[in-house]
Amino acid sequence: MNATTRKIVRIDEDKCDGCGLCVPSCAEGAIVIVDGKARLAADNLCDGLGNCLGKCPKDAITVEERPADQFDEDAVAQHKHRLAAHNAPRSFAQALHGGGCPGTRMRTLRKAPPAATAAAAGAVQSQLGHWPVQLSLVPAQGPIWQDADVLIAADCVPFAMPDFHSKLLAGKSVAIGCPKLDDVETYIEKLTVIFANNPIRSVTVAHMEVPCCFGLQHAVEQALEASGRSDIVLHEVQIAVDGTATLKS
Repeated sequence: MNATTRKIVRIDEDKCDGCGLCVPSCAEGAIVIVDGKARLAADNLCDGLGNCLGKCPKDAITVEERPADQFDEDAVAQHKHRLAAHNAPRSFAQALHGGGCPGTRMRTLRKAPPAATAAAAGAVQSQLGHWPVQLSLVPAQGPIWQDADVLIAADCVPFAMPDFHSKLLAGKSVAIGCPKLDDVETYIEKLTVIFANNPIRSVTVAHMEVPCCFGLQHAVEQALEASGRSDIVLHEVQIAVDGTATLKS
């Protein structure tokens, strides 16, 4: 498609905080959240009218004139059809880039004090260091993976294990999922990218004792092999339904 000089939306990534409020205001679905920032999915999806301008609390969106592919209504229709088909992030592309919901905006949380310090003070505090935590929503690259000890946990584990935060989560970046209900192949693809492109030190897999949950361990093992990262230390923790944790490796 030939580019022509026309009006098109410009997003200032330095101002954008990834809140996602602009996403639903774009009727064409041209704006998506990628790695915690709003971006145009493609120039030919933006009509340049700027309906999203008033929705940005950071004034990060303007309309400018520059060479860009012409607005394509057919491309918009195909794009919206893909978004509808994958409304719940299941495809690898969506898993990698995240969705448009403001609740999926990447956030680094206030670092919690060590579990021992919190216990001494008579308080139980969250050890969660970032948001989101769903494997389909966490970014494939970024600060949470830098020199990180990573916890990949089945989403039933925190409910069964009473001391999950202090014993497993503390000091780790986390991603959770369910190998029974979700697409394990998507997990493997996403994890392969995460392991291959970030300086991760170790990975701990925490899964339930039920047979279907072992798929999470297998997914991590396959992703590590595919990534070529034999230097990453792998641990396996099995959680019984009564909350008992057993270190398997």
